[in-house]
Amino acid sequence: MKKEVLITIIGTVGSLISTAFGGFDVGLQTLMIFMAIDYITGLLVAGAFHKSGKSETGCLESRAGFKGLCRKGLILLVVLVAFRLDLLMGTVFLRDAAIIAFVCNEALSIIENAGLMGIPVPERITDAIEVLNKKGE
Repeated sequence: MKKEVLITIIGTVGSLISTAFGGFDVGLQTLMIFMAIDYITGLLVAGAFHKSGKSETGCLESRAGFKGLCRKGLILLVVLVAFRLDLLMGTVFLRDAAIIAFVCNEALSIIENAGLMGIPVPERITDAIEVLNKKGE
């Protein structure tokens, strides 16, 4: 009986979260996959290559990892807010716009991490990253 209760609780919580975010569609799935890949590649950059810009030594640091997880959580909260605003205004584009923007940001971060690991990245992509970094500053 315990197994059924646990499965029911997990299913209920999962469906509530999915509903809160406007469904677990391709956009949200892609964002979550990219966030996971970015986090993992960030761990590799720091742990195996010691080239992280998030710590003074370039190595793994628990505080930097925790900050990264907090940022990922905040990204999801922004998507949640965008979906709720869509519902409030009767529109359907704010959630998707937020997801697309964050997917692009995560993709750039993944490419940047690949470059730090010594993986050759096409020059046009690195130029685009530099332009976006300058705009962010």
